[in-house]
Amino acid sequence: MVEVIASCDTCEDTDLICCGEPMVLLEAKTADQGKEKHVPVVEKQDGGYLVKVGDVPHPMIEKHWITFIELRTKDAVYRKYLHPDQEPQAFFATEEEIVEVVSYCNIHGLWVA
Repeated sequence: MVEVIASCDTCEDTDLICCGEPMVLLEAKTADQGKEKHVPVVEKQDGGYLVKVGDVPHPMIEKHWITFIELRTKDAVYRKYLHPDQEPQAFFATEEEIVEVVSYCNIHGLWVA
C-alpha cells in the first residue's frame, strides 16, 4: 500500500509504477456493500476509541486476516498493524473527532466506516 503525498515537479504526474506496470488505486468498500465481517465498528471509550472489525468478528488466520486498522482525524492518522493471532480490534488513545475509520483485509481489500 502506498500513499501519494507529492507529484512530479515537472509534469505533476502521480502515476505509480511497480514491476513495470501501473499500480491500481484501492477503492474502499462501505457498509452499503454488506460484509458484516469487514466494516469497522467504532466505540467511544474513556481516553479514546475502540475499533472492532465487523459486527461479526473477522477471521484472523494465516490465510485470511485484517492487516491493519486506521483511524483518521482532521490532524492525524493512527494505524495499528495486526497479525493473524490477534483480535481484529485496536484501541486509539485520542479524543480528536474522527473523520473516518478504515480496515484492510488481505483478501477482500479496503473497508471504510
